[in-house]
Formats: sequence, C-alpha cells, structure tokens
Amino acid sequence: MKGNKTVVLFLIKFFGSYLLLFLLYSLYLNKTQNEIAPFTCAPITKNVAEQTQYLLDIFGYPTEIKQDTETLAVKLFINGKFTAFIVEGCNAISIIILFIAFIIAFAGKFKTTLLYILFGSLLIYITNIVRIAIISIALYEYPQYQSVLHEIIFPSIIYGITFLLWFVWIRNFSTLKK
Repeated sequence: MKGNKTVVLFLIKFFGSYLLLFLLYSLYLNKTQNEIAPFTCAPITKNVAEQTQYLLDIFGYPTEIKQDTETLAVKLFINGKFTAFIVEGCNAISIIILFIAFIIAFAGKFKTTLLYILFGSLLIYITNIVRIAIISIALYEYPQYQSVLHEIIFPSIIYGITFLLWFVWIRNFSTLKK
C-alpha cells in the first residue's frame, strides 16, 4: 500500500505542477503575442531569436532577424539568406516546464530543489540557444540535410540534456527512495 501512495503522490505532484506551469505559460502567451496581423511573437521567443543572432554573429555568421508578417515566427537570415523560423516551440519553455514538474515530483530539500530548478532551467535555456545557432549554421551550410538535422539530431540535444539533468537529480539529490 505504501508503494501505491508514493506513486500516487508522485503523479499528483508531477501533473499538478505541470498543469499549473502550463496554464501560467498559456496565459503569458495569450497576453503577449498577437495571433492575427500584425503578428507578434511572445517576448521570450523574440529574446531567443535575438540571443541566437548575437551568438551567430560571434561565430562569424552575419545574421538578421525579422518578425514574420504571415505567422507567429521570427525569420532568421544568415548573410541575407533565409535559414530558419524561430517559433514559440523553439524557446525551450515547454521543455523547462516539463523539467521543473519532474524535479518537483522527485523533490529533495527545498533549497536544493529550488537551486537545481534554477540551474537546470538556465542550462536548458542556454543549451537551446546554442542548439538553434548550430542548427542555423548547419541549415545554412547543408540545406539538403534539413529534415534529419531539424527532426532527429537537434531535438536529441535538448531532450538529451534534460534527461541527463533528471538522471543527475534522481541519483544525487532526490529524497524519494526506491
């Protein structure tokens, strides 16, 4: 019976925190983006595009970004060549929400949990910026590999780092025992 209680508590904490964070993020999106012309992306998506542009410029790829006039996307151009759309799904917030819900479900000491959530979320966010910059370079240099790059290789980076963070959390910090 105790094992069932642990599983039920985990599920309540996971789905409860996920639902709360998802609803807050949905409210944020509803308040900050315009889904009819003139289209306007949420500030977090614009920030991701700007930070990607900055990183690409550092890498030596002159980059320009523009709000798309027909969709909720920021267009990214390298050397004047359209390379990618940056959309809401590219800002890593949905993955960060999933990460946080999992950490809360396997919570440890309050301070440790809070610090790990902050550290992990920042690491996922930074990894995502680097991932978008690298995929943009790859799409610019090797456009024929767009499908495999966008659908297989680069999603594995963001999901891989998230899984690794979860693994480290459970092995080293979670107070929930087997």
